[in-house]
Amino acid sequence: MPDAPTPSPYADLDAYLDVPRVSGLALSHDGSRLVTTVSTLDPERAGWVNALWELDPTGERPARRLTRSAKGEAAPVFAPDGALLFTSARPDPAVAKPADDAPAALWALPPTGEARVVGTRPGGVGSVVVARKAGTVVVLSDTLPGATDADSDDERRTARKQAGVDAVLHASYPIRYWDRDLGTGQQRLLAADAVTDPGDELAWRDLTPRPGRGLHQAEVDVSPDGRTAVVTWSVADPFGSRRTIVVAVDTATGERTTLFDDAGAECGAPVVSPDGSSVAFLRETLSTPEEPVDTALLVVPLDGSAEAREVTSGWDRWPGRPAWTPDGAGLVVVADEQGAAPVFRVDVASGEVVRLTGDRGHYTDVRISPDGRTAFALRDAVDSAPTPVRLDLSTPDQTPVVLQGPPTAPTPPGRLEEVTTTAEDGSPLRSWLVLPEGDGPFPLLLWVHGGPLHSWNGWSWRWNPHLMAARGYAVLLPDPALSTGYGREFVRRGWGRWGAEPYTDLLAVTDAAVEHPAVDPARTAAMGGSFGGYMANWIAGHTDRFRAIVTHASLWDLDQFGPTTDAAYYWRREMTPEMARANSPSRFADDIRSPVLVVHGDKDYRVPIGEGLRLWWDLCSRADDPATMPHRFLYFPHEHHWVLGPGHAKVWYETVLAFLAVHVLDEPWRTPALLE
Repeated sequence: MPDAPTPSPYADLDAYLDVPRVSGLALSHDGSRLVTTVSTLDPERAGWVNALWELDPTGERPARRLTRSAKGEAAPVFAPDGALLFTSARPDPAVAKPADDAPAALWALPPTGEARVVGTRPGGVGSVVVARKAGTVVVLSDTLPGATDADSDDERRTARKQAGVDAVLHASYPIRYWDRDLGTGQQRLLAADAVTDPGDELAWRDLTPRPGRGLHQAEVDVSPDGRTAVVTWSVADPFGSRRTIVVAVDTATGERTTLFDDAGAECGAPVVSPDGSSVAFLRETLSTPEEPVDTALLVVPLDGSAEAREVTSGWDRWPGRPAWTPDGAGLVVVADEQGAAPVFRVDVASGEVVRLTGDRGHYTDVRISPDGRTAFALRDAVDSAPTPVRLDLSTPDQTPVVLQGPPTAPTPPGRLEEVTTTAEDGSPLRSWLVLPEGDGPFPLLLWVHGGPLHSWNGWSWRWNPHLMAARGYAVLLPDPALSTGYGREFVRRGWGRWGAEPYTDLLAVTDAAVEHPAVDPARTAAMGGSFGGYMANWIAGHTDRFRAIVTHASLWDLDQFGPTTDAAYYWRREMTPEMARANSPSRFADDIRSPVLVVHGDKDYRVPIGEGLRLWWDLCSRADDPATMPHRFLYFPHEHHWVLGPGHAKVWYETVLAFLAVHVLDEPWRTPALLE
């Protein structure tokens, strides 16, 4: 009897969840080894487990799996001796009775032999960087404020646990971030010399005994000689605000030197040059209600002997995390551009920018070979899952060489086309249109991206349009005003005017899409998450052209949202109270005619649950007949902004598809099995 055909991962949600997901790259110091991380479902299908895989940089040999454990492995980085360091909470075989809830430790996997624990802390180990020459290890670790060392930290944690206390006494802002509460612990910067005896563990030096919230979400690098760590440091400003600066920390004494502090900017992604003389980093200007943020690439001497210099002053794009070329003459960055995210080389002296990739790919995790001739990266696209590639750093507008990577999602069926039109003010607009196989006409699903400073230019495991296309929908992925990759003026068009140009741009691209012969203009729906959810709410209150609206983790009343989001100071910079009120979708609740599916997670701290609760009440309180009210609320008590649990992700898609089927396809309602 022949084997049953393998289900399509786009037509079958269980098969989709089974697809391995590739992320991150680590390159050895000699350039001979390349490692990536692969996430797969655990045996109970209740969560994701990471494993490390090795890739052949030449592309000749297939990828091979390096690690395997129930807890998984993360954050791979190579030491100068060729050992692969990673973090994992898996049991240490050297401990007789390891705790089930042990935090992540630092492990070392030598080129030959078994992995062993080389560093522990009661609060776990994270954000690992290693000095390229000296092998000095620098990490961040959560530590209780009163702890003087690891033993006293452990004693305090044990006392809290035994007393059943998880209360936190805050004295500063913020108190939570995205999906997690900021607990009593504070991130400390630790350093240790390289292990020389195979039986020893790292001896940590606490470089920041009283950091407060200074290292909250810090980014870290270390000089090649291991003497200096460079970190972003969060400083408190008046009236509850925070911003980040760049500091150098002596890894022997903990002495801090400020390298860059601009009261009108945030800093990020510091990277030390190969010769240890300079630091490249990103500066993002603070927004005002009149002016959007702006991101530039700067370089400053590591010894603080001169002022920082902007490298990309003439480039109207926003660079991502830089990577130095070995000679220190260039920086390689990724930046959004016209519905893609190409790789660029920036000359440090002149600021000249050369685009290295000529396709419509979205690149991440750039790693440069020690000879400076080659770069490795992960490439994805709207219609392509992340896969490892190799680039020639001397060739502009090239097509990358695809390496043999771990298994992942196959090429989706159907086709991807571009839709262009012109905005009311004459600005050019573009979108991706994902079309199913066949001629159509297909119902159209307008899917608005989040951000709002974002672009539909890459693959998304969570917001995957191909799952909708596999069920017969044409999916429009627009980049309206506020989208990145089109210059700062394109962002400025919608700044503080969320309900104006972003909205009219979306209607313009929808008008263009319904002219496509494969699209049915009579069957349309709109959806989005976060800012995309905001736009879905605004659309619902301003037009009835869409037969259904799906709004996920959405902003509903901006007066309420501003002070309750996890970074209220950022929001206060962006809009005045008058602007927030004028752009609140809640003002137009009486005008909603389309059926609305509300989706929200209770642990969403970026867009707090109050937004979803108030939206739901405003819909229900206007329904004169409860028996025929078309709206629905999909509520996740333990999910956050994205809904990442495998089972919950499946229920999310099942519910959205069921809701659209009723109102767009005129099919009967079918409650997902796990919600009955």
